[in-house]
Amino acid sequence: MPSDILTTSQPKPTAQPEVRSRGAALKERASRFAKKFTTRDGWLGDYDYGWLCLPTLPYAKQKRAPPFYALEQDLPLILAISSGFQHSLAMLAGLITPPIIFASALSLDNELSAYMISASLIGCGILSLVQMSRIPLFGGYYLGTGLITVVGTSFATLSTANAIFDAMYSDGTCSSTTAADGTVTRLACPDAYGKVLGTSLICSFLEIFMSFIPARRLKRIFPPIVTGTVIVMIGASLIGDSGIPNWGGGANDCMSRPSSGFFQLCPNITAPRPLPWGSAEFIGLGFLSFATIMLTELFGSPFLKNISIVVGLAVGCIVSGAAGYIDGSSITTAPAITFLWVHTFKIGVYPPAILPMLAVYVSVAMEAIGDITASAEVSRVAVDGLEFDSRIQGGVLSDGIGGFISALFTVTPLSIFAQNNGVIAITRCANRSAGRWCCFFLILFGVLGKISGVFLAIPNPVLGGVTTFLFASVATSGIRVLAYNAFTRRDRFVLAAALSFGFGDLLVPTIFEHLFDGVDNPNKGLQGLFDSITIILSTPFLAAGIMAVVLNLTLPQEFDESEHDDDDDDAELAEVESQKHKSG
Repeated sequence: MPSDILTTSQPKPTAQPEVRSRGAALKERASRFAKKFTTRDGWLGDYDYGWLCLPTLPYAKQKRAPPFYALEQDLPLILAISSGFQHSLAMLAGLITPPIIFASALSLDNELSAYMISASLIGCGILSLVQMSRIPLFGGYYLGTGLITVVGTSFATLSTANAIFDAMYSDGTCSSTTAADGTVTRLACPDAYGKVLGTSLICSFLEIFMSFIPARRLKRIFPPIVTGTVIVMIGASLIGDSGIPNWGGGANDCMSRPSSGFFQLCPNITAPRPLPWGSAEFIGLGFLSFATIMLTELFGSPFLKNISIVVGLAVGCIVSGAAGYIDGSSITTAPAITFLWVHTFKIGVYPPAILPMLAVYVSVAMEAIGDITASAEVSRVAVDGLEFDSRIQGGVLSDGIGGFISALFTVTPLSIFAQNNGVIAITRCANRSAGRWCCFFLILFGVLGKISGVFLAIPNPVLGGVTTFLFASVATSGIRVLAYNAFTRRDRFVLAAALSFGFGDLLVPTIFEHLFDGVDNPNKGLQGLFDSITIILSTPFLAAGIMAVVLNLTLPQEFDESEHDDDDDDAELAEVESQKHKSG
């Protein structure tokens, strides 16, 4: 009996410390929470907010930068909120541009267009929270990167969707009318957007599958020579498809300057002050926004430099509003409050879009690898080893799952945004608390429907002047990735062959439109395959990316003699270390 009593009472001494430790942990957490919200240190810390907000003079001696806040370091509330606000504003133009372009390409009304902007903001805010997490899964796999890696509508999707929409209008999936003078006007086609969403949904499983391929193997298949080429062509094609056309007055049918009809003037004849495409007034408004970005970079504080795109939009809108170029109908028709699924689209699958959309997800995975690497560098965490590989795996998996969920959110595929790495570098704040506040502001911007109406009212020239710079920044990021290459003869050959297709498509976009005209009466399945091939070959970054991947995998590597000697030395050193370890 005593032994039984002793046996049953044994767990008590071990349980009591656990209870005490849990209680102590809860007290410590409550104490930290109270300190965060009730003390000056919790709100402000020792960060130099004057450095962040005061303007700078060119060539003047810069003040010493504030301390760096690491990933898990305690962050003052004001700094977390202000940094999160900067992150949200830095990515704002990139989030509102794709839905505006989609809506314009499909001739959708203001109410539906405003909803698409709100859905993009809300969806990206929610899915950025997932991407910033680092949720452990089975077998050492993760969901998310654990860094400030926010996501937005992929520009790769934007470029490809334009080609898909063109194919839908060409084959009769979407309707259009032809005027007496031969001018073709596209009618509203929301179902086309639903087909892109449905095709994106099923194609997202490719990137989910890719996330379970070892990161080092992915980087071998998609080295910088491939990813850099793709990113350059994405940026360059968007400048030609959207940036410059909008700068001139509009990327719709008014760009052809028809002699009559609804699009005789830009953006259309019902606008407050319509003008022919390329008018001096339009060019001037776009240049004002563009020049504002330059001046902000020259004279602005670090805070304003991070949001220079938004500053350019604001100045352009103020001047164009005063001059009477803004149509406020989109603001009045926008709801005060909105959320996801207020409007829905008829989900479908457009078979010719499957192959191009699969290629989009491959490019999204390539972007993720490069952007996660850049995020890790500016966040001062390891950029090699098992932990870093798991961040890449988690980021690619989150992108793939995000593509599936975003389609359900009525948002096209998402990708990690690179511009937020600049905010981390300038503010010296890599703490995820700032990222969570960024997501809060994005969701707030989306829920407040009038804000989407304001974005929709931005005149095309103002939007064009800003997005031309934004898309050129994308191309610059690709050039930076290409700079990682040694540029051996093999690298130059791969790049030249890929750019032959990329720039060829960009400069003569109609070259592949008549590729299969000689085929008589193809069946529906074969015609769908022809359309898929045409879309891929007509999309500059897809054609260039496929050529770069194929040549990179097939051309043999060139080994410089000095590099070979270095490899031999490394092998000998590793063997010596191995022998020492065995003898020890």
